[in-house]
Amino acid sequence: MTETPGPGPLAVLPTADALFVDAVRSAGGTVAPLSAATRGIVWLDNAGGAGLDEVLESHPAVDWVQLPWAGVDSFAEVLRRHDRPGRVWTSAKGAYARPVAEHALTLLLGLLRLLPRRIRAESWGGKGGSSLHGLQVLIVGAGGIALELVRLLQPFGVDVTIVRRTTAPVAAAGRTVGIDRLDEVLPSADVVVLAAPLTPGTSGLFDAARLGRMKPGAYIVNVARGALLDTDALLAALDDGRLSGAGLDVTDPEPLPDGHPLWRHPRAIVTPHTADTPEMTRPLLADRVRANVGAYLAGGGFTGVVDPGQGY
Repeated sequence: MTETPGPGPLAVLPTADALFVDAVRSAGGTVAPLSAATRGIVWLDNAGGAGLDEVLESHPAVDWVQLPWAGVDSFAEVLRRHDRPGRVWTSAKGAYARPVAEHALTLLLGLLRLLPRRIRAESWGGKGGSSLHGLQVLIVGAGGIALELVRLLQPFGVDVTIVRRTTAPVAAAGRTVGIDRLDEVLPSADVVVLAAPLTPGTSGLFDAARLGRMKPGAYIVNVARGALLDTDALLAALDDGRLSGAGLDVTDPEPLPDGHPLWRHPRAIVTPHTADTPEMTRPLLADRVRANVGAYLAGGGFTGVVDPGQGY
């Protein structure tokens, strides 16, 4: 993989959304209908990679593809089939960090203040709830969401541990450890936040055994991908009180079926993958497109470069 795509017109697909056409043009790029001359694609279809697979199959000269999401697991097969030397893949990773981190904090504060029960209450009831101040927070992942969440947590005086693929330290985190030490640091965490990409190595990362290693009474928040967390094992841990609460913006399966016990569980908050709504993400993605068109024209310096081998 190299950051030296060849020059040529760009196509905004599958439809030429005006916001993104303007973003390309404002950065100095040329937008034209898909043709043999096309060298770059801004792909906006949130349905996944099937359409993109067909486009790349018939237009092998495309050298740069901008994907619409921070995670690229839905495009894994396209990346596998169509990666080649000279083709650059970029995603929105990091672009949506602020709204997603804000949502993670919202879920966490809601759990600590017993909102799953309070918001459904129809009588005054007793008092209860906990403070976030001074807690041990473990964040799995070290991308843009994790970094922004660390920043948001600073006023609460929490002790943050980051678990990531490497041991390179994360600024403002009290401790950074490799994923091989997850089971070592997990039992001391009051709160676990999942903010890691979904890859073959992270699928099912929090299964029944790992949930069982969490501190009794701890909380878990998932704003990454539903398949990081075993839904049945989580439900069992909430039912028997081993975990005090779960905040989920993503689920497995997704959408979470109507009538699933998690929807009305007194220890759970479920939001339907709304940490980053289109109203929030469209302008942020347009900014990413603008920056990467500039990099495309300059012959390198892309933001959010995807490594197909790593899966993010």
